[in-house]
Amino acid sequence: MDEQLRFDYQQEIERLQSIFGFDFVALALVESAEMRFVQKWKYVAGNRSNRYKRITLQTGKGVAGHVFKSGKPFFVHDRDLELDSMDLFNYPIIIAEDLKSFGAIPLYKYNRVHGVLLVAYREGKRMTAEEFSGFINHVGLRFGPYYNKEMVKQ
Repeated sequence: MDEQLRFDYQQEIERLQSIFGFDFVALALVESAEMRFVQKWKYVAGNRSNRYKRITLQTGKGVAGHVFKSGKPFFVHDRDLELDSMDLFNYPIIIAEDLKSFGAIPLYKYNRVHGVLLVAYREGKRMTAEEFSGFINHVGLRFGPYYNKEMVKQ
């Protein structure tokens, strides 16, 4: 917990937004057992409103839910082409912030997903697979007390 307090998540996501020019960057974390392990967007940069604060994430639903459940990165080059418009209500952060091109990675702690880092643009087809891969490599093995399991050789 001490390590988590020393790492400035807000400053780091703002730095990532600046380096890559993302329109939106957000970090969802799992709350403690006392809070029933609720998943919420905790740190955000580039938001247009505070609606993200009211979003409670469900396993398997939305971007973060998908990443929490699968434990794998999730990339969408163009929302309008890749996601069914009738299913968009399952992606509340995408609707609330009008995100069109995005990617999210799981953040692990003790071999369990404890966070999701989302980066996005409000313009479709803007994020490429190469850019998303570059972002993952830039984040590297660690993000505060969390690590990127995809990059850790077991």
